[in-house]
Amino acid sequence: MMNVITQLMYSIHRILGTLLCILFLMWFLSAFVMMYHRFPRVNAKEKLQKQEVLSASGDSLPDIAAVIARLPHKEQVRKLTLNRKFGQTFFHVRTGKGEYNLPLNPSDSLLPTDSKYIHRIAALWCPAPIVHIDTVNSPDQWIPFGELKKEMPIYKIYFADDAGTQLYLSSRNGEALQFSNRNERFWAWLGAIPHWVYFTWLRQDTALWNKTVIWLSGMGCVMVIAGIWVTIDVWRKTRRNRYHRFSPYRKKWYHWHYLTGIFFGIFVLTFTFSGMMSVADIPEWIHKPALKTNPIRTLHAHAPRPEHYTLDYRRIIAAYPQALQIEWSNFREHPYYTVKDGKTEFYIDATDSLPRPLHLSEDEIRRGIESIYASDSTGANAPIPIRMSLLGHFETYYRDMSNMYRERPQLPVWKTVVEDADRSIYYIHPETGIIRHVDTSSRWKYWSYTALHRMRLPGLNSNAALRKTVLWILLLGGSAVSVTGVALSINYLRRKCRRKRKSERYIQR
Repeated sequence: MMNVITQLMYSIHRILGTLLCILFLMWFLSAFVMMYHRFPRVNAKEKLQKQEVLSASGDSLPDIAAVIARLPHKEQVRKLTLNRKFGQTFFHVRTGKGEYNLPLNPSDSLLPTDSKYIHRIAALWCPAPIVHIDTVNSPDQWIPFGELKKEMPIYKIYFADDAGTQLYLSSRNGEALQFSNRNERFWAWLGAIPHWVYFTWLRQDTALWNKTVIWLSGMGCVMVIAGIWVTIDVWRKTRRNRYHRFSPYRKKWYHWHYLTGIFFGIFVLTFTFSGMMSVADIPEWIHKPALKTNPIRTLHAHAPRPEHYTLDYRRIIAAYPQALQIEWSNFREHPYYTVKDGKTEFYIDATDSLPRPLHLSEDEIRRGIESIYASDSTGANAPIPIRMSLLGHFETYYRDMSNMYRERPQLPVWKTVVEDADRSIYYIHPETGIIRHVDTSSRWKYWSYTALHRMRLPGLNSNAALRKTVLWILLLGGSAVSVTGVALSINYLRRKCRRKRKSERYIQR
């Protein structure tokens, strides 16, 4: 029986290796590029920096209650921000039924998204003259996402600069959707596009793209497992026959594929599996979340109405003259403002009539966590034990996110451990209101993807140089396994072709 399984493993490794060897080599080589160059995107910070300071408005700012009263059907506000662009200050309101841009005065209207407006937006992103503008009616390589179809047609703007800059703008509201130059696009073709299989015809269908990545990496896992089985079998036979050489193979490609497989085979497997888990969900048969509600959404529920904030937003503008955007925020019933100036963010308590920094108390955070389980119909009768501690250092599930939240204070943070079925941990920063929730599912996701694929491991998280060194060594090893696999696959196909030609000549005789 074992001999049959072993022969099957040899066949599986040979067939799948021949089919997938180029894909594996592409994944490993593109991973080097991905360490330094990502797929070009327009982030929220770049968009914010194109806005004007709110204090530049010479208009009389209205009472917020008068603004909310202008919403149709008295819809409940879910998100409210104040912005300024091209001399117009306006409120962006999101409700359960839609989104609205409300100018300061009810009689005013926002600038139309016409040719003049598009040219003004483009000038903010690149000072070079515009060569021409294409109208894009379907996703292309640099906007391959199906969800952008609602923005169609999209204007693709080419600039006359040495960098080959291109800008995509929505025809609905002039929002920048993509901004890139020739250098970024070049590295994307070598890195993100092959690594993430970001080909337009595939990526625009999210479900199909997910299934394709899962199936390709799943077959890759089977191929690598079969290869490890073969390696163990060869090692066992070599030692049993008391073969003096470390490798029994005399042909160089077999020899080096065997050696690199011994040292890096496990990494190739974890790299392939974790790549699959980057898009796959944790199946419910492994873990089904006990909470029926979204805990972070619960902590943002029961928000005070914007007109009930004690601190008037107009005082924020006076206190922060460089502010580009003001957002109405909350932690449960505690209101605060998030003030953004394009470089950093300020969190201002709105429970007082004078601006002061936000500071959530331990009791507020505890009551917020308790409200999650009080509102969740889990059937638990007894109160769930909660342990809180003020964490002054980073740890595995709360690491330094300075690249994402630059200039934001991240420590100390309240770590709240809940003895529920999910073994939940909440990290809540008292000076920003930022919440990170960790449960069994997110732990599975962390260890099956983040830790294995990006080497976000304890001891490496705090040392970027060491982490990159480890990644380089492992990726070089994975590339060596793949290169030798490609060579063996080519030789295998050549042998098959020669045998076929010999068989055809024999039949012709």
